[in-house]
Amino acid sequence: MELRKDPITRSWVVVGHPEQAQVPAHPCPLCPNDNLPGQTLLAVPDGGSPQVRVIPDFDPIYRIEGEPGRTADGIYDKMHAVGAHEIVIETPNHDRRLSQLHDEEIERVLLAWALRVQDLKKDERFKYVTVFKNRGGLAGEDWEHAHSQITATTFVPRRILYELRAARDYHAQKERCVFCDIVRQEEKQGARVVDTAGDYVAFCPYASRVPYELWVMARKHNHQFETPRPAANRRNLAALLGRLLRRIEKVADAYHLVLHTSPNTRQSKGELGDYWRTIADDYHWHIELLPIVERRSKSYSIKEVYFNTLYPEQAAERLRQFDHSL
Repeated sequence: MELRKDPITRSWVVVGHPEQAQVPAHPCPLCPNDNLPGQTLLAVPDGGSPQVRVIPDFDPIYRIEGEPGRTADGIYDKMHAVGAHEIVIETPNHDRRLSQLHDEEIERVLLAWALRVQDLKKDERFKYVTVFKNRGGLAGEDWEHAHSQITATTFVPRRILYELRAARDYHAQKERCVFCDIVRQEEKQGARVVDTAGDYVAFCPYASRVPYELWVMARKHNHQFETPRPAANRRNLAALLGRLLRRIEKVADAYHLVLHTSPNTRQSKGELGDYWRTIADDYHWHIELLPIVERRSKSYSIKEVYFNTLYPEQAAERLRQFDHSL
């Protein structure tokens, strides 16, 4: 496998990784057993019978060993697929989804995410660390057992570069965080807000890309998910996330969840150097949830131009009406 860069879009593409996981789905490799391959990178709680375990991916997209070795191929750039790829086993119970866990159990999953992001950012080779979850067959889920994944890469994904650039420019013009302004306006207008818990707000974005798209943000500014503000209560975030997932499952059998947090600020050179001057003030971590409702969508035929059949105001109103109890 190798990474190749498109010089126009600045996208890095993984070339040569198989589509299907190389570990069979049956028997479930994520269920507790003495033959579970790979070492345990983290267990929460530590000691006894852990609820959450983090292990290396069985067939990683990015491998921890070596250096990126970025080289030129004519006008193009390529490098080795160096990084990290981990599986977060969210519960030992095969038959429980993340949405079915109690608040304190979801809080442990969030803690595991934060601890692994924090640890991986200690490696100066890695420019970006993120968490994502593909739930359901349409989302490309590898196993039914509740799990999410963590990747650390030697590049910053294009979407994050867009966000960094927009946040920096907005802050330069207005001396305010664009994400904080979005949260304030959404709460003031109310039409797209779906739910709140403590300092956390969930809303359907003004320009939602897909029906029922949701963003989760903290009201109080913070650029790093893995380093919560002193007064932040992760239990509130867990409660909110659980309620949102139960709502989403009323309208969709599959979804993508992606954590957007700040890149690794240990990286002070190269393409990211200009962002570090204000990133603590202009960037704001958030979670994006994208349900897969439509099996056929024009968005896939014209990339980066999204066609959403449902107004986000209507989506928010419908989601608010659903019973979100466990």
